[in-house]
Amino acid sequence: MKRWNFGIVGAGLIADFHARAIADIPNASLTAVCDPNSDKANGLAKKFSCKAFDSHKEMLEGGEVDVLTIATPSGFHMEPTVDGARAGKHVICEKPLEITLPRLDAMIEAHKDAGTKLGCIFQSRFNDALTPLRDAIRQGRLGTITHVGIYVPWWRANEYYKDSWHGTWKLDGGGALMNQAIHIVDTLCEFAPLVQFVQASTSSIGHDGLVETEDTTVATLQFANGALGSIYATTASWPGLPRRFEITGTQGTIIYQDDSYTCFQFAKELPQDKAVLEKYGKTKHASGPSDPAAFTPAMHTECFKAFINSIESGCEFIINGREARKSVELILAVYESARTGKKVAVNQ
Repeated sequence: MKRWNFGIVGAGLIADFHARAIADIPNASLTAVCDPNSDKANGLAKKFSCKAFDSHKEMLEGGEVDVLTIATPSGFHMEPTVDGARAGKHVICEKPLEITLPRLDAMIEAHKDAGTKLGCIFQSRFNDALTPLRDAIRQGRLGTITHVGIYVPWWRANEYYKDSWHGTWKLDGGGALMNQAIHIVDTLCEFAPLVQFVQASTSSIGHDGLVETEDTTVATLQFANGALGSIYATTASWPGLPRRFEITGTQGTIIYQDDSYTCFQFAKELPQDKAVLEKYGKTKHASGPSDPAAFTPAMHTECFKAFINSIESGCEFIINGREARKSVELILAVYESARTGKKVAVNQ
């Protein structure tokens, strides 16, 4: 069994989760970390007994890595990802894959040209609680889908944004929608019909001028099958409540809240439906509605395992560049609609 050597680009909060996730994979080792802040890089390297570098280029030259994980601010994802491809390294990158479509597409093309794997970290996809939802969608148990809604009523204190890259266009690419809500936007992209149009409004009302992007978004969606939808995402809703995904149709309704179900009901009931509510009727994993550090690295571990498996098997990774692009494209359409006041087409 090959042992895969990982290098982490960036040494902030999320890098620690990456390192802990890698430590739980039997055939993986963390061999290097890099960050222009030497204190951060050295601190993380000491904690996990690996080498520290000041830049990803130095790490690529001397870090003996097979796979890069990208844990930088969102607007810095492209450069190490492209350089990683040119160096023949596989790359798995934090969400969003990038904050503009041209930069994101450059990442996809670089890995296509190099023949290396590019993946995005939407760790929520690896929650086993999503299996009943996937099965119900695949079996058509909802009938004709008529509405899909996502709700992220989260809270971030002013300190989260003060003197930070968070909530900036240049590095965050947006606010509550691009940063916090993108995981459940990805859920919508996976399970809902294709989005055709969005109409949206945004506001930065909740953080005393600290957010240059938005801390609250409301949007309506029109889907290709004629269904309608809604998005509500905020970091200005104290005390912070669980995120929620609702999908309903002519034959059933599912309400998925974090990793639990508050509704799993169909016109044609099956014996296992009750078991779903019994097994997943209570949230097990904290999702950080008020604390960005309030989650475990367990699903990151599953995400990294799946990425390694895709490399070894030659199969497509479930969240490849094209798949990760969908959520960014939808979010950018929402921002364009809010900026122009017009209905905007989405070309997913």
